[in-house]
Amino acid sequence: MMKNFSSNPLHSNNQTPNHIRERNIRKYGLLSAIPLRLSLRGYGFCMATLFLFCFGSVFYQLNGGPPKILLDIRQYLGESTYMDDHGPPVPRVLPFPSQVVYNRVGKCGSRTVVILLKLLAEKHQFNLVSSDIHNKTRLTKHEQVDVMKNISNIPQPFLYTRHVHFLNFTRFRMEQPVYINIIRDPINRFLSNYFFRRFGDWRGEQSHLIRTPGMKDDERYLDINVCILENYPECSNPKIFYVIPYFCGQHPQCREPGVWALERAKQNVLENYLLVGILEELEDVFLLLERLLPHYFTGALNIYNSPDYRKMGNMTSTVRKHTPTLEALQVLYHRLRYEYEFYNFIRDQFHLMKKKIGLKSISKPSAYSPAFLRELALRTPEPPDEDEDLDTDLEDANSWLVHP
Repeated sequence: MMKNFSSNPLHSNNQTPNHIRERNIRKYGLLSAIPLRLSLRGYGFCMATLFLFCFGSVFYQLNGGPPKILLDIRQYLGESTYMDDHGPPVPRVLPFPSQVVYNRVGKCGSRTVVILLKLLAEKHQFNLVSSDIHNKTRLTKHEQVDVMKNISNIPQPFLYTRHVHFLNFTRFRMEQPVYINIIRDPINRFLSNYFFRRFGDWRGEQSHLIRTPGMKDDERYLDINVCILENYPECSNPKIFYVIPYFCGQHPQCREPGVWALERAKQNVLENYLLVGILEELEDVFLLLERLLPHYFTGALNIYNSPDYRKMGNMTSTVRKHTPTLEALQVLYHRLRYEYEFYNFIRDQFHLMKKKIGLKSISKPSAYSPAFLRELALRTPEPPDEDEDLDTDLEDANSWLVHP
């Protein structure tokens, strides 16, 4: 019986199993070669891209920027990038210095300057922090640290102002800000303070009653000549030793009239103050501040000379102020001899800075010069220190000097 093999696909068209196996090998071998060729092509493309990237990076660094063609492409596509739209904001470039402290001295034009600073802060977008504490210039160590920490935490750029004796930030391992200040002729400052405590200024007839509600009439209307010549505490040391402690610092010996406090104050001015001006040449003070701190004081002189500002500034003038007798002035000048030595030092430094910058100095002579006020042989007894001036935490003066 003959078997029919024609229906078996393996034997159709005279193909043996060996033939079919060889055909399949050729078929799938061709397909397996295609991915290999594609992988080699992709590998070459990646290497070429990497080479171009490295070459472009070297070109970028050697030429200080990207090639012009990349800049043209970026401009064509638009300046915005993903990082521009989604990345962190670009940090603000702060001017130097960006931390300024004005430890303003009482009755040296500070209220006039603070009014000006408020206008400048709005114009130049710096943070102005003006303390309302006016009667606490001496601080304990803990109070010093608290105040300095609060100052350091103000967003920069800032200008902080307060009636306070010099604070040494480096003593407590903090960054020292730049200081500025203004002083005036010591006798003029004393007279302005004496009458301001009693009668205030032109801002209101009753302002002096609000400021000193406990002052009795016999004290309020005390003749200034009697106060000086009869050695009242208000008109004698240490009460009138006032300006130097603002620059000497917080050490108790800074409040004792003498050479140590004077020299320490001079040293602090030279090391920590960008500028100490004098009220008698206030317009030149603003000119120098515009040069030295343009990001704070540009346009200060124009504002100061404007009619509206002049009107506001005139309201801070002390009322009922008058000059004592020549004899009283001579005694007062002797008591203020250290203050005058410091004032003359500041005035000389101020004029030297004006000369360096090229600002012509129009120097005004002191209202009370040594030639006019000859020192008397009279030596008035000094009153004892009041309880509020005693400090139980006295330290040796030399140990208080900071050596960073």
